[in-house]
Amino acid sequence: MLMGQLLAISIDNWAIPAWLAFTAWGMGSLLVLLLVVNRVPVMYNILNMVVRWRNTLLSALAFTMVIGLLTVMQSFVNGMYKLTESSGQPGNLMILAEGAVDEAFSSLAMADSSDIANQPGILRVGKTPLVSRETYLLAAQSVPKADGTTKRRFLQLRGLTDPELAGTVHGMKLAAGEWFTEAGIRPDPDNPDAAPLIEIVLGAGIAGEMGRDRAQSGGESQAGFAVGDRFELNDRVWYVTGILERTGSAFDSEIWGKQSIIGPMFGKTSYTTLVAKTADEKTALRLKEFFNKDYGKAQLSAEIESEYYKKLSQTNEQFLVAIIVVACIMAVGGSFGVMNTMYAAVSQRIKDIGVLQLMGFKRRHILVSFVLESLLLAIFGGLLGCAIGLFADGWTANSVVSSGQGGGKSVVLELSVTGATLLSGLMLAMVMGLIGGFLPSISALRLRALEALR
Repeated sequence: MLMGQLLAISIDNWAIPAWLAFTAWGMGSLLVLLLVVNRVPVMYNILNMVVRWRNTLLSALAFTMVIGLLTVMQSFVNGMYKLTESSGQPGNLMILAEGAVDEAFSSLAMADSSDIANQPGILRVGKTPLVSRETYLLAAQSVPKADGTTKRRFLQLRGLTDPELAGTVHGMKLAAGEWFTEAGIRPDPDNPDAAPLIEIVLGAGIAGEMGRDRAQSGGESQAGFAVGDRFELNDRVWYVTGILERTGSAFDSEIWGKQSIIGPMFGKTSYTTLVAKTADEKTALRLKEFFNKDYGKAQLSAEIESEYYKKLSQTNEQFLVAIIVVACIMAVGGSFGVMNTMYAAVSQRIKDIGVLQLMGFKRRHILVSFVLESLLLAIFGGLLGCAIGLFADGWTANSVVSSGQGGGKSVVLELSVTGATLLSGLMLAMVMGLIGGFLPSISALRLRALEALR
């Protein structure tokens, strides 16, 4: 399983940033140089680590925990970047009300939607413009837990006038089931006198999340919601007619339903968003300029769909800064831990140092030997930490992506461990080992042969 994950990463996520590749080359060159100039047999260091296996294991575990934790944290940020970058299409134009910083704050007059949809440059299927009329909103849902308490979560609802048209515009397809009907509701076969069931289509991410919540609340164990499943929201029963294909985009976290039903239910009687499909990004940019500057019938804010979602990456940058701060703190702590181990190693091998000097090894050879030992310890612990962190690849987690302007989306993202993530973790371990091993090695140089043998 581990080898399969490593192979998958080497194929799918092989791209390494230039700065990281240069750092890896530098650290690798340093390691090779130390091995070349070293005159003390490396086996001497390995045997000493085996003899002091308890100290070796504790030090390696420190590296493992630090690198493993940082790998998981970085994979979380990778997943957020992957989600925002894979959401939206460059040929799609997203139209909001002027001044709206997010879909949730936009309100478009329904009377203007037809004129907007009939502008030149928007693709058509027959006589139908490829414009998806949508109402985006957030709804709070109470989820029962096994202990009898409840937790609250926010669901992203997207009301659509035509789900099949919306799927074409957004490039989304059904993995199972069918689109909801024109009416958007259906009678409850189990209770004909009850209110009709509200038909909806679930994104793959939220379907899995709701399935896990149901299992935790004492229901049947299931990987995710499937076609025919139901849930309660706003005192109504909602019925799953279809599941969207997983794309790794923000749409994986959304629930699609009939706009004329779910919009008024949550106090949204107007459209929030119009998404128009054009032939290419050049056409979309031209239309963007037209709607933002020259369209006189309504005040609009048009944005390329893919650019809109990329702007939500400010949260990613905040997480990345936090990870860098945590990495620095942990690196300092880890370096002190290595120093402690190596100082102990020097104090326990004072006579060995004297013997090595009498055998003709110079002080610089002994310095290199101890630095190499520290690096070997760091590489072992770092590799183990990377291997453990690798298991986080493919996990799902809840988060919020935001442009920092008051808007945001609650999303279900997939953690992604890349080759760059593993390499940066290993480089950090080597830096910690180098810093932590250098000062104790300097102390070993101060010992003279005869003094060491006393």
